[in-house]
Amino acid sequence: MADLFIDQFDEKTVQKIFYKIKLAEQTNDPRLFKKLNRDIWEFRLRYQKHQIRLLAFWDKSDKEQTKVIVTHGFIKKVSKVPEVEIERAMAFRKLYFNYKN
Repeated sequence: MADLFIDQFDEKTVQKIFYKIKLAEQTNDPRLFKKLNRDIWEFRLRYQKHQIRLLAFWDKSDKEQTKVIVTHGFIKKVSKVPEVEIERAMAFRKLYFNYKN
């Protein structure tokens, strides 16, 4: 799903998104990642007047490596993340773990 969202942007924006993701791997910067609830996190990026958001959750079932699973992305147009987007991410998370188990 996230790749379809990212495909709508030009190459420079896509490079910026992946640069910020790599940066988030190396630092705990609340300007990049913000916890929305117990399970869902918001990856935050502002670029060319766009408030780009990717919602994600952690899979810590592997003792050696934690996976960050991006559920979907959207352009944020209001100050607060819409509840429908959080619910969508929670539904993807539930499907992921149901399928995995």
